[in-house]
Amino acid sequence: MNEQIDIAKAREQKVVKHNELIQNTRYSLPTQQLKTLSYLISKIKPTDKEFQIYEFQIIDYCKCCGIDYANGKNYKNVKTSLKDLSDNSFWMENEAGGENLFRWLSEVDINKKGGLVKVEFDKKLHPYLIGLVANFTQYELLSTLPMKSQYSIRIYELMKSYAFKKTITLEINDLKKKLMAEQYINFKDFRIKVLEIAMREINEYTDLKVSCEGNTGGRGRAITSVTFTIKLRSGFDKLRAQSRAIEDIKGLERGLDGQMSIYEY
Repeated sequence: MNEQIDIAKAREQKVVKHNELIQNTRYSLPTQQLKTLSYLISKIKPTDKEFQIYEFQIIDYCKCCGIDYANGKNYKNVKTSLKDLSDNSFWMENEAGGENLFRWLSEVDINKKGGLVKVEFDKKLHPYLIGLVANFTQYELLSTLPMKSQYSIRIYELMKSYAFKKTITLEINDLKKKLMAEQYINFKDFRIKVLEIAMREINEYTDLKVSCEGNTGGRGRAITSVTFTIKLRSGFDKLRAQSRAIEDIKGLERGLDGQMSIYEY
């Protein structure tokens, strides 16, 4: 039971980002790398004035994220994921109409024998992750852990950042650019491979209910924008979404005999 409580607490930690880091960036990461990144960001404390060296045990990371922690490849997989995150740079639009290049991590150290990982965020990210008091978005780590599509995670963050507006219209080309999904030239392919999957996973697991509709420039013309309608869940409806998220995180809670959900407890 103590282990279950620790896992539940880890999943309840908040992922907090400045909205510019969500709305004005252009990058693509595999789903597990996005989850790893969110896990690392959830380690940042609201009281942190500067970036710390953030530590975690590989086994705790696996239990939190629903990874088979008995798998002998976990050390190698975590090592590869962190290296790719460290090597992966991304662009952020600036007020002058240009773009600035950022990277996620500046330092990564792993103790193979003890399974301890130490990471440090790149200092250029300080204004976007530390000491945020306005124009930021936060969500529970749990919300994105069962998602299988990288686009679901990215679109969920976008929708959370615009949730106060209740509706938001995004130009289709701009949205593809942010997601680095320009390979879906035909809107039908983009709708099926990106939007429909994202809507399904967001509505299944998160504190949001989201729907979307394509808009044309006129009769018979191609779709040029997408309007999203965003509603916040609360009460029992939100708890049901959290319960579904827990059930679908592979290898934990209900996936192991004799264990109950912390929410049932």
